[in-house]
Amino acid sequence: MIKKPSLLPIDEIEIFGSSALVAGVDEVGRGALFGPVFASAVILPQSAFPKLRDLGVKDSKQLSEKRRTELAQQIQAMAQGWQVGYATSAEIDKINIFQASLLAMQRAVRRLQPQPTVCLIDGRFPLPDLVIPQYTFIKGDQRSLSIAAASIVAKVWRDQLIVRLANKYPEYDLRANKGYGTQKHRLAIAQYGCSPQHRLSFAPCKPI
Repeated sequence: MIKKPSLLPIDEIEIFGSSALVAGVDEVGRGALFGPVFASAVILPQSAFPKLRDLGVKDSKQLSEKRRTELAQQIQAMAQGWQVGYATSAEIDKINIFQASLLAMQRAVRRLQPQPTVCLIDGRFPLPDLVIPQYTFIKGDQRSLSIAAASIVAKVWRDQLIVRLANKYPEYDLRANKGYGTQKHRLAIAQYGCSPQHRLSFAPCKPI
């Protein structure tokens, strides 16, 4: 078992070796009221690390929408492998958002080609039923470049899906809120009710 370092940030190449296929894994959309929870898994080659550091890859929440989109394209072009996975609103309602988040991350990892030799997971909890060695990191998107890259890819893919769905459900202001519970979004739920993409197990969306 490799001991997780206490200092920030971690150096994946130094810890796991240059020959390891290390996948960073992160999810986005956990707190939204609308739409799926998304995850991404990204394997970066050794050559990509200095380039992506210079480009400013970091936690997706610290980047503008325009910069995230630019970086996601560069990450995908440089990655040795990358994938996204998601769990639908119906799955979230059935198994709860915590389990659905793990499921989305698990799906992203299982779609990767090549398969990684180790996974770095953002958060406290490992992915169930995954035979690949995995290590969890609190605030991993601030500690690991691979996890930060995954957070950017997942965020961009989810946001693009929500924008497409906004054309179908214009009353909820989804282009602006990306499915999160802004005041305008909550007022629209009160006025129009929920769409099939809303999470009915979340308090603002629960049927009265």
